[in-house]
Amino acid sequence: MSSEADSALSPERAHGLAKMTEAYGFEMSDGPGDYFAETADHLFGRIWSRPGLTHRDRRLLLLGALTAQGNSDVADIQVGAALGNGELTPEELEEIVIFLCYYAGWPNGTKLGNVVGPHVARARKAARRAEG
Repeated sequence: MSSEADSALSPERAHGLAKMTEAYGFEMSDGPGDYFAETADHLFGRIWSRPGLTHRDRRLLLLGALTAQGNSDVADIQVGAALGNGELTPEELEEIVIFLCYYAGWPNGTKLGNVVGPHVARARKAARRAEG
């Protein structure tokens, strides 16, 4: 966000956007409408900012809830953020898929597996390239 845009934001919005940036691993800018306002100000500004759980804890809970609901599109964002932020390893994500197949149902766990697979493959390819 530009410093000009920062000065126009309320402290609550600035805090929420900063927490969103931290949680997702990429810069978040302000958005329009009440839905975005609630997401930034309340969900990230207050709920993700509460003490007691780490981002990793929140991510694990969120992946479980999303998987149980069959929301693989939103899980895709969470898996990418978990890997990008170093909260979960490829091996941990693969284990989460197996675990959730039993507790969220095989079809929903399989949907998560279909999301996790490409992220894990990209992460492992990048690790091999980095090893040289």
